[in-house]
Amino acid sequence: MTLDRAVMAFAGCVVLLGVVLSLTVHPWWIALTAFAGLNMLQASFTGFCPAAMVFKAFGVRPGTAFK
Repeated sequence: MTLDRAVMAFAGCVVLLGVVLSLTVHPWWIALTAFAGLNMLQASFTGFCPAAMVFKAFGVRPGTAFK
């Protein structure tokens, strides 16, 4: 798995987790989904992604988007 795929898979899991928690626990959990979406949006403009830095530190091989 490349860094790009790991970041996208993680973002997808965070979004789905936020939706499930907002439906089952409390509606304010939708803020987690909003945070993930905003982070993906800023990463698309700036190229800076904290999740990519963490995955890179764990040794996930680089892809093409986050170098």
